[in-house]
Amino acid sequence: MSADSGFGQLLRVNPLFSNLGPKVIDCLSAMATTRTLQPGEILFQVDDPGDALYGVRRGEIRIETGTEAGRRIVLNSLGAGDLFGEIALLDGRERTADAVAAVASELFVLRRPDLLAYLTREPDVAIRLIGLLCSRIRYIAGQMTELATLSLGARLARRLVVLAEDFGNEIEISQEQLGAFVGGTRESVNRQLQVWRRAGYIELRRGCIVLLKAEALARMAHEPSCA
Repeated sequence: MSADSGFGQLLRVNPLFSNLGPKVIDCLSAMATTRTLQPGEILFQVDDPGDALYGVRRGEIRIETGTEAGRRIVLNSLGAGDLFGEIALLDGRERTADAVAAVASELFVLRRPDLLAYLTREPDVAIRLIGLLCSRIRYIAGQMTELATLSLGARLARRLVVLAEDFGNEIEISQEQLGAFVGGTRESVNRQLQVWRRAGYIELRRGCIVLLKAEALARMAHEPSCA
């Protein structure tokens, strides 16, 4: 599959671009190149120049930041079909977080100079990119609301359900990484997972969590306090 055709397939199923029509999608696809990353490889870091929009062809990219205490916080996890890098791409300023490959990954890359030249000719595309940017901001605001209003159990249940939607009921993730997702320590995450394991909701394997009763976890995801 070429970068051209592959990026076009991604755009055709993406809500932002799907209604633009084949001509626009073909133009954007023709600009794309591909890049491969190994597990743990850094795509970009905070303060790097924002020079590209990325689409995940395969694999998983985690958007992360660090705290003064040295903890890593996962802001988002992106799988096949997801787009990211819009903020720095559109305003031309530095990246505000790190992007790291969680597993071997392949990305489509749309460079800022190519895209901006196209947007001057096609303002409808610019309007839709603004919509995507707003969606990202709303997502981050939602994450902050979760931390403030939901218990650790509810946040953890919600995150597992979301990950299962992208990667299936067998989720390859460490408990430390899961803690970074939900703003908890590995120990507190482990205690909650053990409760759910004994209740038969999940199965724990090395580096993997298997959801046995995803519906039960989905119900817990909206409860202020759950165990």
